Parts: sequence; structure tokens; C-alpha cells
Amino acid sequence: MAIKSDHRHLYLQVIDHLKTDIENGVFKENEKLPSEFELSKSLGVSRATLREALRLLEEENIIVRRHGVGTFVNPKPVFTSGIEQLSSISSMIEEVGMEPGTTYISSTASISTEEDIKRFQCDEDESIMTIKRVRTADGEPVVYCVDQVPSSYLSADFLTMENPSIFQSLEQSGDIHVSYAVTYIDPIGYHNEVSPILNCKADQALLVLKQFHYDDNDRVVLYSRNYFRADKFSFHVVRKRV
Repeated sequence: MAIKSDHRHLYLQVIDHLKTDIENGVFKENEKLPSEFELSKSLGVSRATLREALRLLEEENIIVRRHGVGTFVNPKPVFTSGIEQLSSISSMIEEVGMEPGTTYISSTASISTEEDIKRFQCDEDESIMTIKRVRTADGEPVVYCVDQVPSSYLSADFLTMENPSIFQSLEQSGDIHVSYAVTYIDPIGYHNEVSPILNCKADQALLVLKQFHYDDNDRVVLYSRNYFRADKFSFHVVRKRV
């Protein structure tokens, strides 16, 4: 159906039209869209206008263009969350009525590197614990977690605990209370270690949340790298005018 012209730029009208078609199921998740020639003809717009609309839709992660293959509708994220508050991955999964789970890959201790010393302000011979886990939703792997923490901050029985909580172990002694975190979000492509574990396709993106967790004394007590499947998770921030 051709675009009905209004006062807005034509590419914005194309965007709204395609969004409506996707929402109404005309184009379904993971479905390949018609070619640019077919779409521009059916919408009654130039291919240049269509390409600008598709570019912006791709920036919004609504579609994905695969070189030499075509343009596909991205599935809507199952989990969405604001990142203003520290909330667990488990709670995000539970909020959509799914069962969270954890698969432990490894827990290893090693002598601190220069980067660790700078990050944690620790001694040169400090032992750093690295914990790797996969978080699941109804048994499906959705997040790959790498947590690093000075071993001295964890309870002595951490490695022998069943399904240990890093936060609970950190705060068990009463000397540490995780107060806030500074988070950096980076989109990345295929990751040789993580992507196969999360059953990602070769062209499937990941969202990496790098989090520095601070205690009440503004001391970094935990550093986390969480790799989220971008087709399952989305994050937003509420910004207030000042």
C-alpha cells in the first residue's frame, strides 16, 4: 500500500508504515522483508527514501540488514529494564514469568595483574577470584557473566557453597555493603567464547554491561562483565531535565 503523504518527511512516514506493518504481523519476527525494489514500488517512494528509513530502523534495532542476504525483522526483546537501579538478572527474568537458572562454568583464583591493582587498589600479591557463569531463562542461556573480586572480600566457604550469591558473600562479614555501580554499555558482534555458549548466530549482536560496583567507602569491590543476547534484552535510562 502506497504512503499517504502528510506534512512530515517522507522517510519518517515510511518508518511509521513499516513499524505498523511489523506490529500488525504483516512482517513477522525473523522474516525477510521484500527487496528494496519491491518495497519502494509498493510504498510509492524512491529507493533513496526507503534506504534512509531502513537505516534508521536498523539503528533502532527493529530490523537487521545482512549483507548479500537481505533485511530481516528483529524479534522484540523478551526482557527490558532501566539501569538506574541495581536489579539482579534473576529478577528481570522472573518479571516476565520465566524461571531463572545458573550454570557455573569456573571459579579460579590468580595473582592480581596491573589492571586489577589499579581497579581494586589492592596489593601486588592480592588474589583475585574470577567467576564465570551462564544465566538461563526457562533453561535457555541468555547471559554470560564474568565477575572479578578480590578473594579476601569473599567468605571463606564461597567455593563450597551451592549456588552462592556474590553480593551476599561480599556483605556477609558486615564490612562491605554494595552501594552503587557505574555501568558502561558496549554493543559487540560475534564473540568466539561467549556467542557459541549463548547459541548466537554468526551475525547476532551482544550487549556487554561492564559494571564497577562500589561500597559505601567508594571502593571498587566487584567488577562484572555481563554479555546479554541483544535479541533477548534491551536497556533504557530515564533522563530528567535539569
